[in-house]
Amino acid sequence: MKLDPFYLIVDSAQWIQRLVPLGVRLVQLRIKDRDEEDIRRQLRVARAVCAAHECQLIVNDYWQLAIAEGCDFIHLGQEDLAEADLAAIRAAGLKLGVSTHDEAELANALAAEPDYVALGPIYPTILKKMKWAPQGLERLSWWRERVHPLPLVAIGGLNTERIEGVFAHGADSAAVVTDITLNADPEGRTREWIRKTEAWR
Repeated sequence: MKLDPFYLIVDSAQWIQRLVPLGVRLVQLRIKDRDEEDIRRQLRVARAVCAAHECQLIVNDYWQLAIAEGCDFIHLGQEDLAEADLAAIRAAGLKLGVSTHDEAELANALAAEPDYVALGPIYPTILKKMKWAPQGLERLSWWRERVHPLPLVAIGGLNTERIEGVFAHGADSAAVVTDITLNADPEGRTREWIRKTEAWR
């Protein structure tokens, strides 16, 4: 499986409506602290937009809703991975991405036979408090060897100036959140990401 080198992560269907039409090919909808009906509604909007623009939608955490709404790709953190019904996920035909931060988590992830593995944070991140120090590029290279031949996603503190480094050290895709969503011009920054990742597309 090949992932687009630009992996956008956003927290609402509204962001997907704004940014996916610009040419985004891979997006994760990562909604937190919303009721089920709102999440279901946003999933439906996100699915429709992504289908219209040939963009792969990945749903964070809510695997039951992803199955119910006919989505085809989910991403699970370690806690959600431990509680998820992997047999049901596979039976529904969903692809699976898993977050990892250390060797124990990597072992857990690989045991789930995922379709990709994510490592982070590569650089310091302001998205959320992390108990892990920045992993750095050398660790990314080591993860590349461990997860081969699965795609490897780098996440955490990435911006367009750091793209070349993460790809040179083995990442197949660079995930980004705040470099776009907190940017004064999210649309312009999205176009820049698409342009600067073209060499790996």
